[in-house]
Formats: sequence, structure tokens, C-alpha cells
Amino acid sequence: MRLRVMAVGTRMPDWVDHAFNDYWRRMRSQWKLELIELPTASRRESGGVAMAAKNLEAKKLLSMLGPRDFVVTLDEHGTQKSTLELSLWLEQRRASGKDLAFIVGGPDGLAEQVLARAHLRWSLSRLTLPHALVRVLLAEQIYRATTLLSGHPYHRE
Repeated sequence: MRLRVMAVGTRMPDWVDHAFNDYWRRMRSQWKLELIELPTASRRESGGVAMAAKNLEAKKLLSMLGPRDFVVTLDEHGTQKSTLELSLWLEQRRASGKDLAFIVGGPDGLAEQVLARAHLRWSLSRLTLPHALVRVLLAEQIYRATTLLSGHPYHRE
């Protein structure tokens, strides 16, 4: 099973790349992992530019998804999960055999057509988080849930 993070935005600060890659490296033996970064669409013009940019980003994201992908969008209005719930959910997803695609939006979030494609809208927090920080939190939570599944005492409850 493949686990992908598809994120709008490139040229992350060094601390983001370092932290994300550290968690990703730790999970290589458990998952087939991939990070796909998409450039942020231009928002230079005035008017409905944010919507146009989100739609451009949506078109690129949706074109990269396969029909059997289980799609999870990161959305502050989505369902929240505890770490234990996440680990059990990941185990169910692994048993399903479908690839997982986690989608992180850009500065203006995700377009409605991407949210509509999602099987799950997941909220890491009700707070509005910078999309760079979401990458790190997402990687850390998947890592924490993975270690819980393997019996490692990383998670304490």
C-alpha cells in the first residue's frame, strides 16, 4: 500500500523539510511513502484570483489521483481523531489494500471539487494552521500512530 502526501506549496523552510523528512525516514520500513509538492498557483491579480488559483491547484491535484485512491483532505472543518483512533483507522486502511492520498492545501485552502473527492475530511485542529506546519504535524501523527500499531511505547495514553 502506498501512502502519499500531496501538498500545495514548494520551497518550504528548512525546518519543515527537516522535520517532515525525519518522520518520513522513520516510517520507510512500514509504508511505501511519497511526498508530492505542487507549485502554488499565481495570486498576483485582483478580483476572484484566490478562487481561480484554488481551481488550478484542484485540477492538478485531481489529475494525480487514481480511481482506487482513498483520499483524505486536511481541513479545519473535518473530523478529528485521537491518536488511538488514527492508528486503528490506518490499520483498517492498510487492510483495504487501497492507496492513501493525504491532500494539504495551499494558502487559500482546497477547492470544493477536491473536498468533494475526499473519502475523509480530517482536521488536525480547529485552529487555522499554516500549510507548512500541517505537513510536519501530519507526518508526526502518522508516525505516532504507526509506532502504536507496532507496539512501540512512543504513544502514552
